[in-house]
Amino acid sequence: MPALWTTSPFIDEIAPITADDAAIRSALEQAQLPPLLPALAYLTGDLGLLRPDLRVDTQLTYLPQCGLTDDQQRAILDLAFETIRAFRDGGSHAAAPPDASALRQIMHYAVGADVVDESMDAYLPLLQEELGIRAGDRRAPQWHASDHAGAEHLDVIVIGAGMSGILAAHRLHQAGLPFVVLEKNDDVGGTWLENTYPGCRVDNPNHNYSYSFAQRHDWPRHYSTNDVLLEYLQRCTDAFGVRDHIRFGTEVRSARWLDDERRWEVRIRRDGEDEVLTAAAVISAVGQLNRPRIPDLPGLDEFAGPVFHSARWRHDLDLTGCKVAVIGTGASAAQFAPEIAPDVEQLAVFQRHAPWLLPTPDYHDEVGPGLRWLYEHVPSYSEWNRFWIFWQMGDAALDRVRVDPAWDRSGGSLSADHEFIRWLLSAYLEAELAGRPDLLADARPDYPPGGKRIIRDNGSWTGMLKRPNVAIVRDPIERITEQGIVTRDGTLHEADVLILATGFEASSFLAPMQVTGAGGVDLHDHWAGSPRAYLGVTVPGFPNLFCLYGPNTNIVVNGSIVYFSECGVRYILGCLEHLARTGQVAMSVRQDVHDRFNDAVDDQNAKMAWGVDEVDSWYKDGKGRVSQNWPFTLLEYWQRTLAPDPAEFDVLGPPA
Repeated sequence: MPALWTTSPFIDEIAPITADDAAIRSALEQAQLPPLLPALAYLTGDLGLLRPDLRVDTQLTYLPQCGLTDDQQRAILDLAFETIRAFRDGGSHAAAPPDASALRQIMHYAVGADVVDESMDAYLPLLQEELGIRAGDRRAPQWHASDHAGAEHLDVIVIGAGMSGILAAHRLHQAGLPFVVLEKNDDVGGTWLENTYPGCRVDNPNHNYSYSFAQRHDWPRHYSTNDVLLEYLQRCTDAFGVRDHIRFGTEVRSARWLDDERRWEVRIRRDGEDEVLTAAAVISAVGQLNRPRIPDLPGLDEFAGPVFHSARWRHDLDLTGCKVAVIGTGASAAQFAPEIAPDVEQLAVFQRHAPWLLPTPDYHDEVGPGLRWLYEHVPSYSEWNRFWIFWQMGDAALDRVRVDPAWDRSGGSLSADHEFIRWLLSAYLEAELAGRPDLLADARPDYPPGGKRIIRDNGSWTGMLKRPNVAIVRDPIERITEQGIVTRDGTLHEADVLILATGFEASSFLAPMQVTGAGGVDLHDHWAGSPRAYLGVTVPGFPNLFCLYGPNTNIVVNGSIVYFSECGVRYILGCLEHLARTGQVAMSVRQDVHDRFNDAVDDQNAKMAWGVDEVDSWYKDGKGRVSQNWPFTLLEYWQRTLAPDPAEFDVLGPPA
């Protein structure tokens, strides 16, 4: 594997262009075309590059190169070549950053807008911040503890050293607040440390699934494997200077708010010894997908062979020649099952609901040398590619999975836009499984696209289905026996190994920790099986307890959780800054503010593909409420988390 970085942890300088014309032409042949002309217009200030006839069609974003015709692609490449050659010959000097009017035009062109839509103007500051174009890290704290006497006692405990915990630690470090990170594992990385099953990788393009302020231009693959992502997070931890603040091998048993002291008491266990820590604030960065869900199947303990969850992969087992049964067809199964299928004697995949597949030809591909060259030598191309991904996977996608109340839903779609998506994904399945109506019947989902996470596929899943040693079992599981799995029709499916791809206890936020708030209220009793928080961050009656990847901050079709974590961490630092500036010691969101917000979330989630009654998924808690997903735009979350509104909180002063 190539090293992530050579001399610096993040590539923040663009190398001058010395390549000859042929090399530039060759590199451009591997370019992602939709963001290319916007990036060059930004680089040179030449808005004439934004030709209307070469603008992408927003309805075709799911197609390679967004459905641009061969003639359009060639015209874009020719324009780009002439522009890059002139840039090289001029000494590789970028033009001054465009003014707001020019940036507005570039942004509208980049998102495929036919006309300048004033409603898009709200995205301009987000665009400037998200890209970090020539302005550094705009999400860093704009204050320091040394500026406020009230910060003296604002020490913080962060629980978890995954992606969100590392980010929180970095921002606390920048703000000069004392903190400690408690991590149960022996290293950072969270899900990318724990999940090591074959084929494990992100389903979000690298430029989107990475910190906005810590981009790299040399990702080895378009969709990184877990080891590359883990190394990225490890390097970030060291580059941010926060590793020494992490206590590894430390399990948090409980957190209790002390009413009289107005501080948190956190009980931990490390090396078999119990210890008590206290802090002014606690940030939970334990995530949603860290506790494997073991299904309650009769006889599971009776199975004679190995049984393990995909998140606890048994690397000591050689599956070659084995009869393997996999329970589940979600994101993890879609990645590891095709990997093991060629080696096993027989693979039976037990399926409740078939996954929708999104055609992604480059899902397993390396980033070609030409594309890497463009990222490394064409200023802002990588950043504009990130924005293009952000847009097409973000707010541009949201309306496509929204329910139109006037639409006839008998055909399985929810709106006119949704019907197009359903047709596109169905056409892919039919093409991949042409001539195999038996497989198509098993592979066709029975719920609206977007009701569950859509699985990226480059032919690996459909190719696996065609293998003679692979069978999809749709009949429900009746029980597990010593020999294998018995389905409701009475068939015994013999197996040597049983792999559970059954997801996680996503609705059990902060479990198994016991969390006690003001007045001795237990958080899990308070939630009563249906977790809620204001902006996914804070809960009434639990002062200075902040959550990252909390209730209703998951996304299905629109964006990356890294984005939500960056927004959430800024909001938390804003709360701490308010306390430091005012000399107050704690803040708790008001109940009425919390309730109005959650009423709006519930109302909107009911209008989305994942909220309709016919969809059953892990997005819904035991009471049927969608407690996981954010149903609004990414812009709205960014706007609402720019800074806390003190009027929305009850604030506590120092103890008497």
